[in-house]
Amino acid sequence: MIEESLAPDFFGLKGRVVIVAGAGGGGIGTAVTRLIATAGATVIGVSRSRDNLAEHVEPLVAEGLPVVSVAADVGTEEGVATVLRHARSAPGDLHGLVNVAGGAAAHTWMPATRVTRADWRGLFAQNLETMFFMSQAVAAELRAQGRPGSLVSISSISGMNTAPFHIAYGTAKAALVAATRTLAVELASDGIRVNAVAPGVTATPASTAYVADDPERDRRAIAMGRRGRPEEQAGPILFLLSDLSSYITGQTLLVDGGLNLKWPHLGADNTSLFLEDESFRAAITR
Repeated sequence: MIEESLAPDFFGLKGRVVIVAGAGGGGIGTAVTRLIATAGATVIGVSRSRDNLAEHVEPLVAEGLPVVSVAADVGTEEGVATVLRHARSAPGDLHGLVNVAGGAAAHTWMPATRVTRADWRGLFAQNLETMFFMSQAVAAELRAQGRPGSLVSISSISGMNTAPFHIAYGTAKAALVAATRTLAVELASDGIRVNAVAPGVTATPASTAYVADDPERDRRAIAMGRRGRPEEQAGPILFLLSDLSSYITGQTLLVDGGLNLKWPHLGADNTSLFLEDESFRAAITR
């Protein structure tokens, strides 16, 4: 845990406002909301689910952390506008955005030959369009205010490598990396930095839908021998938001405990060794 008395000077976030889109899932978004607030920023913690906000974000407010809980669907123009209104009224100067909203439900795993247009468009809307239009809105607001800033988005190891039986998700996350690089070039002259983090297998509530606990498998598949924790993704995100990374833009930081170094964790049927539920494995390969 960061010492609150030291963190504001160290990270340069005191008096700044950071939006976290996707703060309410109890995983990476919630962890980064807590960490950024502890580091001195006022955080606009956004989720489309009021129940998720009540469970995961409002307890941070109750602890006295500078977090504003906002219910909004950032996949819509109205939701984006709602978030920006809260950011303008929050104490401090707008500085950053963390795009966590995204992901993929278990039913979206399937062979490439079975992916429908609706499947494809749904995953691109959830993982790429939301990131782009939130980034666009925050960048426009920073420009209008004449302020520099930092935008950080969540890609995935699936966007940095192959994604068998999850092609739409992996391709959307790869496109997010490309969008990050282009936005970084266009916004650099405004002092707005744009970066991404690509998590490996991380123990979050969402991941439990298809990744069971198996320490021995983790030791075989991951160089560091274990899955990551949400807090271990939050740290690199905080770094990219902060003044410590003031000369970094257009980069995607792979945070995977060395899983990428041992990527042949695919079995003979090209499914991941992490998918130990045989019924799920059979369903996605049909």
